[in-house]
Amino acid sequence: MTTAVAAPFRFFSLQVVRTRRLGPSLVRVTFGGADLHAFHSDGRDQSLSLFLPHPGQPEPVVPLELGDDWWQAWRELPDGIRAVMRSYTLRALRRDALGHTAEIDIDFALHGVGTGASTPAGPASRWASRATTGDRVLLLGPAVADNRAIRFRPPEDTDLVVLWGDETAVPAATATLESLPAGTRVRAWLEVPHAGDIQDVRTEADAEITWLVRHDGSPMAVDAVRAARLPAAERPYVWIAGESGQVKALRRYFVGERGVDRRRVTFVGYWRRGMTEEQLRAAE
Repeated sequence: MTTAVAAPFRFFSLQVVRTRRLGPSLVRVTFGGADLHAFHSDGRDQSLSLFLPHPGQPEPVVPLELGDDWWQAWRELPDGIRAVMRSYTLRALRRDALGHTAEIDIDFALHGVGTGASTPAGPASRWASRATTGDRVLLLGPAVADNRAIRFRPPEDTDLVVLWGDETAVPAATATLESLPAGTRVRAWLEVPHAGDIQDVRTEADAEITWLVRHDGSPMAVDAVRAARLPAAERPYVWIAGESGQVKALRRYFVGERGVDRRRVTFVGYWRRGMTEEQLRAAE
């Protein structure tokens, strides 16, 4: 498999090491591979591009060399052959005795998987729900730790961090919370479908975390945040990620109603209700 470099990113050929179900809607897949010695990241909400094989394929099919025309070459592969590409965030990495990355974790939200699902599962959810040891994937990830695919960047003078994310952003949000140093004041809302999806978050930060459980009738994102009393802060930093409609509504709320400087708000639409990632990418 190619190891071509497009600094600060490159391809990594990986295999599934193990999987662990985190709840009804979330599964953690651990990946390993010799290529990971060159994987470098500062964590937080590190964005990754994951390429998955179609059923029956031993590994994902992509053009062999990165370059200016790589994207078009990938798009021109036949639909049933071209690897499925999905965007994810790094949940965690572990290093070996020499300090090289040995394993990485990616958490998958299982939309449409299981009995009673109201929507059909997408290819990534289906793959993750069935992943077994040895399954091969291709990852486009960072060869440089501080890279442009990390969006959580609070200004140095921040005196309050505010986070909101749905189940697709819970991996990034929890990884971010775990990275924050002692003394950092944080107010976070994390939204998941089921109570069984709630996770323990270990952080040294002074963090108040509220879990919103949709199937238990929790209020919508803006309503939950509007009803809360935020700690007094002169220089807050807001990070919002998840379904794009909710993200936009929350951004309008923080900027318009709370008066937060828009330059201190990071917002990322990970998905849009009713659209596949291919449709969302085309619309953008």
